[in-house]
Amino acid sequence: MSATESGPRPGREPTAAARAELVRQIRAGGHLTDPRWRAAFEEVPRHLFVPYFFLATARGYQRLSGSDHDPERRARWLEGVYTDTALATYMRDGELVSSSSQPSLMAMMLEDLRVGEREGAGGGCRVLEVGTGTGYNAALMAHRLGAGRVTTVDLDEEITGPARDRLAAAGYRPAVVTGDGALGCPERAPYDRIIATCALPSVPTAWIEQCTVGALILAPLATGLIALRVTEPTTVRAEGRFLDTPAYFVPLRAPVRTSVRGPVRVHARTQAGAGPVPVGRRRPARRDGLPREVLRDERFHFLWSLAAGSLTPDEIVSLWRREGHPQRERFGVTVDGTEQRAWLDSPGGPCRWLLG
Repeated sequence: MSATESGPRPGREPTAAARAELVRQIRAGGHLTDPRWRAAFEEVPRHLFVPYFFLATARGYQRLSGSDHDPERRARWLEGVYTDTALATYMRDGELVSSSSQPSLMAMMLEDLRVGEREGAGGGCRVLEVGTGTGYNAALMAHRLGAGRVTTVDLDEEITGPARDRLAAAGYRPAVVTGDGALGCPERAPYDRIIATCALPSVPTAWIEQCTVGALILAPLATGLIALRVTEPTTVRAEGRFLDTPAYFVPLRAPVRTSVRGPVRVHARTQAGAGPVPVGRRRPARRDGLPREVLRDERFHFLWSLAAGSLTPDEIVSLWRREGHPQRERFGVTVDGTEQRAWLDSPGGPCRWLLG
C-alpha cells in the first residue's frame, strides 16, 4: 500500500469541505505549490489529531471538544480545528506543554525540507521529527514519504501514546518514540532530514551525528527558523541561514530526574552532549531601558534572542542600527564540533558571536 493509499481520502467524511477550504487559504498565502504536499493536507484529517483544544479566555482556558454534548460548542471546535491557527492541545498545571502548529507554517516548513532532492536522486528521504505533539505533522509526512521513512519523538508517553493511537486510526504507522528529543533517535538513524517543532536554545550535536552528509536540519531558534546543511556528521559540522519567517514554538523540554533532594531538571543541551562553548562572560541581558524605537520592531527581538548572553544590550542595539535593521535571512549559524556561532551576512565576517 502506497503512502497516499494508506490514509483517508477526500470526500469520505463531512469534514472534507472544511479541509479543502483550509488548503485554499494556505495556497492563497503562497504555500502548497507541491501537489504531493497539497494532497497530504487535503486528505489527512486534522480533526482526528485534535479531538479537543484549549481556547484562551479572560478567565483562563476553555476546553472545546468534538465529543461535547452541546452542538454549538462542537461547531466551535470543528471551526477552530480547520482554521489556520495554532491550537493549545495539552496543558499541565496551567502551563502549555504541547500544541498543534499553525497549518500554513507547517506547510511552509514541510516544503522547506526539500524532500524531493532525495527522491530525485532515486532514494527515499528518511525524516526525524522532534516534537510529536498531536501526531498531525507526522501523518502529513507519512502520507508524503511513506510511514516507514518517518520517525517522531517526544518526551512524554502522555503525548506519544495518544499520538500513536491517532496515527493508527488515520491509517499511518510511523515510528513513534518516547524519549529526550535532544538525543535524537540513534536506533533509527541515519536521517536525511530533521525537523523540530519545538524551540531550541542551540542545535543538539546528536542530531548532526545522526544525519547523512548533505542532510538538512530545520528547527526553530531565536524566534526564527534555521536551515542547516550537514557537511560532516562525524566531526559535527553544519551551517546555514535563517528563513525570513517568524516562528514561535513551545520550548524543547528536558527530562526531569529524581534525586534525594527532589526533582532535578536536566538541561536539554547537556543531555544531547550538544553544549556550545559556554560564554560565561555575561549574564543574559535585560531589555529594561532599551530605546523605544527598537522595542517596536519584531525583527529586533529576533536579534536580541539570538545575541543576548553573548553581546551586551548596547552592542546589540549598535549592531541593529549600524546594519540597517537587518532581516532574519541575513543571519546564520555555524556548528563546528562543540562550538556554535551565530553570524551576520557571512560565517567569516566581522559580525559573529558564540551562540548562547
